[in-house]
Amino acid sequence: MSAAAPGTSKAAHGDVAGKKKKGPGALATAYLVIYNVVMTAGWLVIAVGLVRAYLARGSYHGLYYSIEKPLKFFQTGALLEIVHCAVGIVPSSVVLTGFQVMSRVFLTWAVTHSVREVQSEDSVLLFVSAWTITEIIRYSFYTFSLLNHLPYLIKWARYTFFFALYPMGVTGELLTIYAALPFVQKTGLYSVTLPNKYNFSFDYYSFLIIVMISYIPLFPQLYFHMIRQRKKVLGHAEDYSKVE
Repeated sequence: MSAAAPGTSKAAHGDVAGKKKKGPGALATAYLVIYNVVMTAGWLVIAVGLVRAYLARGSYHGLYYSIEKPLKFFQTGALLEIVHCAVGIVPSSVVLTGFQVMSRVFLTWAVTHSVREVQSEDSVLLFVSAWTITEIIRYSFYTFSLLNHLPYLIKWARYTFFFALYPMGVTGELLTIYAALPFVQKTGLYSVTLPNKYNFSFDYYSFLIIVMISYIPLFPQLYFHMIRQRKKVLGHAEDYSKVE
């Protein structure tokens, strides 16, 4: 499930932000700063591409085609986050980070790229817009955190915008997968039927339905996790401002 996965992005990294832990070494920090700056710039390119295409066309229909290549490149680039966790330069869960990153890569390549009929669906623009705003904020948050100069506005945005962006992203993702189902069923995309020499069968259509159903238990867990994180990270500051 990509929503903060998508929309709220990698919750495990949020845990790191709220705690004082020994950070990575100087070389690893320099690499992470460069990585996050590049990823921030990449998602800014996607945002600008969406806006320019909209202004040029005067319509939001089919805007995916204007940012298809950078979207695939930078979303796939997020796979390095799994490596960061695995080698220990980012103290987050490899399993959780891997699940969230792979779910987005899956939606990018195995659904949107593979089922070309859904690329013009408004639902694609819905989750792409949610991802874009989320990732600009998220990578900016990591960059400034690594430099120990985190503006409160970015921290606030990181732990506030998910209220809208997460449901927006999840809605777009589910509608896109749903729109892909008839084409997957008709073409037998990625499905393996019996008999074959491996005596193995796989129904991609059924798999996509299972993926959709998995959102039911996962969405509330991740959403309320982010709400708890927001209270932990911003709670004291907001309570202080009320007293003032």
